[in-house]
Amino acid sequence: MTRKTLFAVLALVSVVAMLAAQCPMPGQPAENKLEIFSWWTGGGEADGLAQMFKIYSQKYPNVEIINATVAGGAGSNAKAVLKTRMLGGDPPDSFQVHAGMEIADWVKAGKMEPLDDLYKSEGWDKVFPKDLLDILLVDGHYYSVPVNIHRSNVLWYNKKIFAANNLTAPKTFDDFFKVAEALKAKGITPLALGDNGPWAAAHLFEDVLAGTLGQEGYNGLWTGKTSWADPKVTQALETFKKMLQYVNEDHSALSWDQAAQYVIDGKAAMTIMGDWTDGYFVSKKFTDYGWAPSPGTEGIFVMLSDSFGLPKGAPHRENAINWLKVCGSFEGQEAFNPLKGSIPARTDGGKAQYDDYLKSAMKDWATNKLCPSVAHGAAAPEGWATAYVDAIGVFVTKQDVAATQAALVQACKDAGVCK
Repeated sequence: MTRKTLFAVLALVSVVAMLAAQCPMPGQPAENKLEIFSWWTGGGEADGLAQMFKIYSQKYPNVEIINATVAGGAGSNAKAVLKTRMLGGDPPDSFQVHAGMEIADWVKAGKMEPLDDLYKSEGWDKVFPKDLLDILLVDGHYYSVPVNIHRSNVLWYNKKIFAANNLTAPKTFDDFFKVAEALKAKGITPLALGDNGPWAAAHLFEDVLAGTLGQEGYNGLWTGKTSWADPKVTQALETFKKMLQYVNEDHSALSWDQAAQYVIDGKAAMTIMGDWTDGYFVSKKFTDYGWAPSPGTEGIFVMLSDSFGLPKGAPHRENAINWLKVCGSFEGQEAFNPLKGSIPARTDGGKAQYDDYLKSAMKDWATNKLCPSVAHGAAAPEGWATAYVDAIGVFVTKQDVAATQAALVQACKDAGVCK
């Protein structure tokens, strides 16, 4: 063998060794990991996620769990990071997504695995309620596993402030403005808002829409049955504009949980936010709070659900499938939801370990009319939901009713729903 040939062989052996180190050969064990991508970073949500991790680790003790979280309410920051990873061919093993239409864009892009077989083998098609199963379907298939049910339209209030001022929780918008005026006259901020992520203002407005149009009218906005040019949409925008007169001046600098903290600290009397607020209050050991449906929405449950999907090309696919099994299991949901401030997606969940608010939410979930949240991915695909959030974000600053309504009309047209 010549010296030149010898060097060539040695170089080839070096390359093969390097590739073997980077990519296990057939029959060699791959890294036994599980990367879970979410936006659950604080309060009850992080505590609940930790409990599901604990259950997973008990079942699969040799798997290293990578908790890949990106802070930001409603996933506002996480979704941008996820998009970069998914389009770059670097998906996590499983990622958090709001159940419903939010996952539709990834499905249409061919980035998700259908989970129909898992639904059948785990019996989820029998233990998840039909209304939820209908919301989960995308092009006739299931692509994510719900871990909970949240309610969007909840008005939370500081009971001491209300008692000291002889006030009761407002049921109508007229009631709300009377209460707000009474509080303002006493130098108390009536309504805490934290919209440094614009989704929070969009969340508040979806509840105003539901309270103004009712269940049928609200749901029609997302199917084309209700026009965004409808006078009741104009009325909802006018009501929202008036409500903004009673929020804290520093709202754009606060997150949703910082706004909730204002209620704890007595800096504000009320906040309208989803029932993860209950989980936040519990994590802060705050008990002196009351709740009611947001104005005009008694008998309506504006719902959303956190879920996890399986991306195509997941690095540790089998571990990810086992994670989804935990997410949909009785054990996983019972460990997660009391801490998160949500109720189980399963119909066979227990009640003993849930607090009074969550027990009331279970009762309302079973009896109320349902509306899907747009700010949290249930009502509209990501592009349309983003256009909606952007329009409301501009409205909070400029408060131009006509321009905002025109933008919402155009967003519906762009989504291919409205003519």
